[in-house]
Amino acid sequence: MSVSTLKRAALAVAVLGVIGVGGAVAVQQGTAVAAAPAVAQAAAPQAGTPVAVPAPTIALPDFSVIAEHNGPAVVNISVTGSTKTAYDGGEQAGRADPFADDPFYEFFRRFQGPQQRGGQRSVPTHGLGSGFIISADGIILTNAHVVRDASEVVVKLTDRREFRAKVLGSDPKSDVAVLKIDAKNLPVVPLAKGNDLKVGEWVLAIGSPYGLDNTVTAGVVSAKGRSLPDGNVPFIQTDVAVNPGNSGGPLFNTRGEVVGINSQIYSQTGGYQGLSFAIPIEVAGKIKDQIVSTGKVTHAKLGVTVQEINQGFADSFNLATPEGALVSNVEKGGPGDKAGLKPGDVIRTLNGAKIVSSGDLPAMVSLATPGDKVTIEVWRQGKLESLKATLGNANDKVAAADGERPDQASAKLKLGLSLRPLESIEKRQSGIPNGLLIEDARGAAANAGVQPGDVLLSVNGRPVNTIEQVREVVDKSGKSVALLIQRGDDKIFIPVRLG
Repeated sequence: MSVSTLKRAALAVAVLGVIGVGGAVAVQQGTAVAAAPAVAQAAAPQAGTPVAVPAPTIALPDFSVIAEHNGPAVVNISVTGSTKTAYDGGEQAGRADPFADDPFYEFFRRFQGPQQRGGQRSVPTHGLGSGFIISADGIILTNAHVVRDASEVVVKLTDRREFRAKVLGSDPKSDVAVLKIDAKNLPVVPLAKGNDLKVGEWVLAIGSPYGLDNTVTAGVVSAKGRSLPDGNVPFIQTDVAVNPGNSGGPLFNTRGEVVGINSQIYSQTGGYQGLSFAIPIEVAGKIKDQIVSTGKVTHAKLGVTVQEINQGFADSFNLATPEGALVSNVEKGGPGDKAGLKPGDVIRTLNGAKIVSSGDLPAMVSLATPGDKVTIEVWRQGKLESLKATLGNANDKVAAADGERPDQASAKLKLGLSLRPLESIEKRQSGIPNGLLIEDARGAAANAGVQPGDVLLSVNGRPVNTIEQVREVVDKSGKSVALLIQRGDDKIFIPVRLG
């Protein structure tokens, strides 16, 4: 082999060494290839010649230290309770709802209406979930839906000890619950401070999917501030494998800090399909502080109904981009009304924070404190305007025109119905554009077969969207009225005799 051939071979190996993993190439001593570094140096390009710079090598994270250190602070939660189910005494008796464990079950359940005739009975329920210890004296964070309707909650540690837990409080809006067990010197997990989590960052989940204690799964952050149908939490979206039983467990960053509580998955089968959602720990921390100090949680409200801005709306309102929250309704006497918000306004920012999708607004407002003063930037008639509002309490009801609370006034209707307008999220989920949700049915209406969960569409052929419209028609009616009811996918007329 000639000297020039040896030099060319050595140069080729040297180039491979530059772009190889870690920039290293294994060479055997005493061979011609060992001369590669010298040949490569001799063949270096002249000054001014562009040189391709290899991308930095990114090592995969090793989660073993996090799992070993923080695993003991992750607990298994088992729940015993009961739920009421429709009962007809037939073959359906005692049969549990096969879809009850679906993560979006609650989003659709209330619009289905009772599917069976007859009464109701209590059916024992059992559930599994996860949680994590944040205080050595036994304070545990988990999901509100894990302990919903629980009569007994048992917490199992990794050392196999079991404790009966007390539910200090839960908040269905944020899906956060706080438990307390009677124990000391427990292992705890560190909580992340700040909101520096980035899309694409590696994260780790530890929980009990299907009851398999301390299961570790990993993935990356897919998105932040993701709005889901409940509209109250800016979720962290990940591709971490989360399954039933993972709910309430911690989501860790690569520093071993909890950045979220695993809460929901998107699934058509009930199992993991690549989309999981976690409650940011800064959100859960605010809820936990309220529960520990007062035993309850209060959320703020602006008192407006909003909908999404699409390209058609953007063109109509002369918006450069289809971003913001379009105000479709303003609660009379509410904070938004007092601030001067009007239907047709497009809310662009809240306290300087940009509103991209309509779901951003309720999430921001819900996590604020009642009484907070906020600055709202709105797009109105082709120009930006700034409004000031003082947020109200979401638990408060606006007084009706006759001085009664709306729910009290509705309960006094001759029909015996307690009604309220459908919320925008309920309209989207049910596909019902207008109507009044029947929250309670008593007296004449109940005797006629009207049930809670039905949607009242019209009275005597007149469409109704407000309680006052119902009252007006009923007051002008004789001995009976015809109610058009939507129950699940069916529309039925029910005659009701007025008492």
